[in-house]
Amino acid sequence: MEQNTVQSVLAAVRENVPAEEIANLTQALEAAPEEKAQQILGLSLKSPMVMLLIAWFLGGFGVDRFMLGKTGQGVGKLLTCGGCGIWAIINLFTVMGETKKFNLEKIQELL
Repeated sequence: MEQNTVQSVLAAVRENVPAEEIANLTQALEAAPEEKAQQILGLSLKSPMVMLLIAWFLGGFGVDRFMLGKTGQGVGKLLTCGGCGIWAIINLFTVMGETKKFNLEKIQELL
């Protein structure tokens, strides 16, 4: 992929993937064919901030877990009311990082 295309893709996804993985993602993008850039830009990545708000308001019901594709954990949170609130509170501190990892996995699947 051309350097300009790599930089535009990175600019579009930078806030939605883990910062420590940007170097690896850059290398993968450079080795990828040009048409992959449009596919990556067309992905609907989840916003970590929106997921934090969802975890805040609906985390006790497991909605955040369901949205990240973790159905088993979502059912667990739903049945236990967020682990009696403890799991829901802990999740407020981890959901943004987990959302970024989820987004990175979606990008890596395309590459």
